[in-house]
Amino acid sequence: MPDFTVREYGFIGVEYAGCVQDEPNHIYVSLSAFDHLCELSESYSKQGVKVFELAGRKKLKLDQYVGVIETPCGTRIEILPKHVDIQGDDKHLIVQQERQLLQKMLSVSLHLPYREAEAASLNRFKQPLHEWIMSQFLAAFETLLQRGLRFDYNRVQEEQKYLRGQLQHVKYMRQPTSKKHIFPIEHDVYELNRPENRLIKTALEIVCKKTKSSANWRLAQELRLMTGEIPKSLNTVQDFKLWQSGRLLALYGQIKPWTELILGQFMPVSTQGDWRGMSLLFPMERLFEHYIAYHVRRELKDWHVKTQVSSQHICLYSHQPMFKLRPDIYIEHKETQQKIVLDTKWKLLDQHNHKGRFGLKDSDIQQMFAYSYFYLQHQSDVILIYPYQVQKFDQDLCFHFKVEGQKARLRAVPFNLDDPAKTLNAMFKDYSIASVSE
Repeated sequence: MPDFTVREYGFIGVEYAGCVQDEPNHIYVSLSAFDHLCELSESYSKQGVKVFELAGRKKLKLDQYVGVIETPCGTRIEILPKHVDIQGDDKHLIVQQERQLLQKMLSVSLHLPYREAEAASLNRFKQPLHEWIMSQFLAAFETLLQRGLRFDYNRVQEEQKYLRGQLQHVKYMRQPTSKKHIFPIEHDVYELNRPENRLIKTALEIVCKKTKSSANWRLAQELRLMTGEIPKSLNTVQDFKLWQSGRLLALYGQIKPWTELILGQFMPVSTQGDWRGMSLLFPMERLFEHYIAYHVRRELKDWHVKTQVSSQHICLYSHQPMFKLRPDIYIEHKETQQKIVLDTKWKLLDQHNHKGRFGLKDSDIQQMFAYSYFYLQHQSDVILIYPYQVQKFDQDLCFHFKVEGQKARLRAVPFNLDDPAKTLNAMFKDYSIASVSE
């Protein structure tokens, strides 16, 4: 079955005779794949998660989830973030850029041991997300094999014609006379059968079956032949709990996140018992928030950075605080104690759409007013961060709260995902106390 690439907020329809694939905003899949997506949509909706919504009898509209979905018929759908508007014939370039962006954001959000400088070539952005994950897993496994897998002692109980280890006296005494020459023994075996190796081998088997890349398939088969003595995991959840860390297992820490991606099946809700395949779905709002927080911590050396602070409440009930206020990012200067609240929104604004209030929501503005009052007492700015867009949203929007005697401001700021350091420098240039690392 073919692989498809579509962007968030795109459409998925049922293929028909003569249909033309209009990737990446509108794709057509087989009826069996479409029916499976409808079933997923229904199960997610029951648990309060909106991944798809019906846009007609034979059409689904995607929401803010990105990643990969695999159906039982073998169809794989890659969902990329909608970062910029596609114009003319640049759609293939835009897809590669958005695939690169998603890889960066996943690497930051999931703490993946991935450095862009180590990647083989720019051709990696032509690979779908799942192939990129599998290639990173195989590269980490190959490095691990070169450095050496870790062995462990496992207790074995067996019957042999010779003594080895400890004789199980009770079992031996209960044996019939005809089996007195057989010894039930118990001893330790130093072997590769340990939880980490079992999980890696299980992930490798999945890669061998799922990959459609010739390079990935060839390397996976080579690694499979080299690890034939390692058994597969019979209980992945339990084995992940038994995964150990430490100085002797430092290299295993490099491959663990990739193993979790392949075996963990990141989905927005639990779908135990149902088909999931190699399905990975992530909410773009959370990826964007983690990406911004990572670079704020990295660049603002003179500030204390906290995420998801919840020290303030908006109401009291019988003298008990209720309804937490939880801004995405809360920063405080180490010397002057100036405080600023940052909140991230994965939404495309239009700085020229004055009549439409630039695409800002009333609820977001009201939320920022509450942050300004309870966390900052209207003494400092609150900042909304949106994705940067050339000519559509590349300048700050500055508002003043109508609070008598105060100069509290609300700023809506574009964040260039390709150049975070420069963006943060521009964002804090008005604050003379801000110090952004070079």
